[in-house]
Amino acid sequence: MLLVYNAGIAVYNAGIKVFSLFNKKADLLQKGRRETAQEIKSLDFTDKTIWVHCASLGEFEQGRPLIEKIKEKYPEKVVVLTFFSPSGYEVRKDYELADYVFYLPADRKKQVKKFVDAINPEVVIFVKYEFWYHFLTYLNSKSIKTYIVSAIFRPEHAFFKWYGKWYQKMLRLFTRMYVQDEESARLLDSIGIVNYQVAGDTRFDRVWEIARASKEYPELEEFAKNSKVLVGGSSWPAGEKLIAEYLKTNSDVKLLLAPHEIHEEHLKEIESLLPLASARYTKLDGVNLSSLRVMIIDTMGMLSSMYRYGDAAYIGGGFGSGIHNTIEASTFGLPVVFGPNYKKYKEACDLVDLNAGFSVSDQEGFNTIMDKLLKDQSFLDEASKQSVEYVEKMRGATSIVMNEIGFD
Repeated sequence: MLLVYNAGIAVYNAGIKVFSLFNKKADLLQKGRRETAQEIKSLDFTDKTIWVHCASLGEFEQGRPLIEKIKEKYPEKVVVLTFFSPSGYEVRKDYELADYVFYLPADRKKQVKKFVDAINPEVVIFVKYEFWYHFLTYLNSKSIKTYIVSAIFRPEHAFFKWYGKWYQKMLRLFTRMYVQDEESARLLDSIGIVNYQVAGDTRFDRVWEIARASKEYPELEEFAKNSKVLVGGSSWPAGEKLIAEYLKTNSDVKLLLAPHEIHEEHLKEIESLLPLASARYTKLDGVNLSSLRVMIIDTMGMLSSMYRYGDAAYIGGGFGSGIHNTIEASTFGLPVVFGPNYKKYKEACDLVDLNAGFSVSDQEGFNTIMDKLLKDQSFLDEASKQSVEYVEKMRGATSIVMNEIGFD
């Protein structure tokens, strides 16, 4: 099985080299790994470091609360942050609480040894899904404490298949695994894995902190005053069409829309789709805000704060491969609506079970749930209450992990 794994890594790396000739993301990964290999040659840490690895941007948001607590409690510690994906590295390469930010080298023996020896970690924290055989084996051989946080396991993962014995070896190499839920614990128990603890998802702590520090936007407050407001978060065309049709026959509802893509072409498509009194956030000078039906947020960084001005939220992405962040809205007490492709997201499933999240697959379903949320105050109040209580209940994973991970 190790031969198959090594062959897979080799084929993947060769593919990256080929794709880098015409694919920007592959090119960034190829160059980034090369630059990392050069940079670590000059590293000489006499004191040990703390290494946190995140596959991409979503995992970073789960690892971030831990980095913040580490820097708060141990400001003298050197933190090394790595990413597998360019979409994470390129956005967070200047993250101020990480002393060094690198690409994760390929999981091959020589590269692994060079990297680990260079950064000299006392503790390694992988986030959610990262299982790299040679990294885990080498870290274990050097008795370096290695953890995975916010991990979640599903029956379809290789660990639980008939051919999963070899993959299970990687799980035993962790000092401890902090898993999100009881289902993950049950699956690990079924294969005799005991080095775990149910701790929850650190992302709830991060989102809760964001909500407490959210910004106030007077323009949004004026726009939303005395109205029922639907917030569209990270919307895509499929969801935008559902929203547009609903607004055409519900003149008492306003829309605060933050599309996932804010390039000019897409913004114009939205404006033509919504032939209502609308304005872009960056072009509000002289606009009578109270007369608007639609405000389009055409700038980055506002979404997590703008949920405070809504009554319910539509979360984009559910008609594609998955949905965007639902708990940012739930933290503010907004019930969330999303497309049918949500089953891989624990928090979305939990919210559905609590009647604080609602999946729709067509216009009729969208209209029905929006009518209930925006026209039945008691239904809205109960869904809102369930949203807030869910986030409160799920907080605390960061403290659990920090209390158990020891630093010299």
